[in-house]
Amino acid sequence: MDNTNSVSTLIDCTTSKIQQLQKAFAELESHRAVTLNLKWKELEEHFHGLEKSLKRRFHELESQEKEFESRTVEAQKLLEKRQAAVVAKEQASLETLQEKRDAAIYVITTAREKQRKVSTEESSVVTDDGQGGPPSVEEKPPDVMVSDSNFEEMKSAENGSIEVMSYPQLVKLCEQMDSEGLHKFISDNRKNLASIREEIPLALRAAANPALFVLESLEDFYRLEGPNMDGKKDSNLLGVRRTCIMLMECLSILLTNPDLVSASDVITEEVKDLAEAIAEEWKPKLDALDMDASNGNSLEAHAFLQLLATFGIASGFDEEELFRLIPMVSRRRQTADLCRSLGLTERMPGVIEVLVSSGRQIDAVNLAFAFELTEQFSPVPLLKSYLKEARKASPAKPGNASPTAQNEVNDRELAALKAVLKSIEEHKLEDQYPVDPLQKRVLQLEKAKADKKRVAEAAKPQPKRPRANGVGYGPRVTNVVADKTFYPRVAENRYPQYMYDRQFVYPGPADNHCPSLLGSATYNMSPAHGNYFATGYQYQPAYLH
Repeated sequence: MDNTNSVSTLIDCTTSKIQQLQKAFAELESHRAVTLNLKWKELEEHFHGLEKSLKRRFHELESQEKEFESRTVEAQKLLEKRQAAVVAKEQASLETLQEKRDAAIYVITTAREKQRKVSTEESSVVTDDGQGGPPSVEEKPPDVMVSDSNFEEMKSAENGSIEVMSYPQLVKLCEQMDSEGLHKFISDNRKNLASIREEIPLALRAAANPALFVLESLEDFYRLEGPNMDGKKDSNLLGVRRTCIMLMECLSILLTNPDLVSASDVITEEVKDLAEAIAEEWKPKLDALDMDASNGNSLEAHAFLQLLATFGIASGFDEEELFRLIPMVSRRRQTADLCRSLGLTERMPGVIEVLVSSGRQIDAVNLAFAFELTEQFSPVPLLKSYLKEARKASPAKPGNASPTAQNEVNDRELAALKAVLKSIEEHKLEDQYPVDPLQKRVLQLEKAKADKKRVAEAAKPQPKRPRANGVGYGPRVTNVVADKTFYPRVAENRYPQYMYDRQFVYPGPADNHCPSLLGSATYNMSPAHGNYFATGYQYQPAYLH
């Protein structure tokens, strides 16, 4: 608007400027020496024409500006109306959504109340003497959900009863203190063992004595072991032992939550005495364990240490004996927390030295990071020494080395390379230990292994072929000498096959060394209870659960 006023003022001054120019032109004519062909009248008409043209253009621009302003105001009003309509629609949608949400919550709450009443009525059914009257309510399968919504949380009801949303059967088994039934339930639902494990700690609250219940579940840990049975290969026994360890871990989780239970109320002196009796019974069986044979994955040693940690009875046993058992469980994920809860933190440098001297540098590196001992035990030299030992050839002379011996050396080196690469990745040591040369060597060994396998497949004798008339078979070849190198010996346990596709590191030291203990172990069971050894619970290397 200021620009418009200034332009209008300048146009109004045009007449005065023309008059001044006329005076100057008249004075010029009075001094002229020659006659000018240009007359003032012509100049005056020219300037007046320019003035009229400018004024006309100026008025046109003013009218266009006013029209633009009016359109802008109309568009602004229309935009405000549309915004108001959108806000109204959003509010209506929110109100509708809230109504639906309230209705859904009401339906879920009603279903939960009905389920609670069903559980109460089932527990209150009393049968006549010698007669098994049918229950007053229909029993529902244990895996029925309370509602269609996928609520997986475990909550405590107002009346103090425990609700396990996914597996209410767990509560019934704990209420009945049925340890055998609990073992069977876990076995039958092994596919969902991860979710079951999350619900067991709260389900244990339903037991009259959770600690005694867990101790009773340990009865079959050794009882199923026959005189000629190999505890490391029998799948049923392995499954029972892993379940026992899991139940002790779940009890530890329950005890570390003061909002749920009081540890002193659960772990009474009577319970401690019973736990010590079980530990004393188990202790002689551990004397026969071999550290190298267990390869850092002994279920027997793990269960014994877990028993001491869960029930707080470690002070009644010799610390040197506990120190001897730690290398037998060094590959298990719970090792660091077990050592802290057992008060063995100060002894960890000695444990790491034992692991290094026995050729288990990978476990030593993991414990060094878990207890912040990497300055005392530098990880990179340990990993390099592990590779160096794995690459050592057999005692035979290099020129006379058999293909089988060379295959064993290559297999050991390949397993060691994958373990070292995994450790570098887990502990972020790429800057200190470049992985490119190691990865190239892995590819080279894998290619050589695949080539040898193809050659061996091609060298296999062809199966018998029937004669052309379909009767009988061709002559049997009886002078073929079996290739002794076709069945390679198993590589030494000193170089275990750490899984290269799994990521895990020990948990670092916590400010409070209470057993947070083992609260996140995951047990993945196979489709058959009798296949624990092959894939049961799948305690996969590098760090087994």
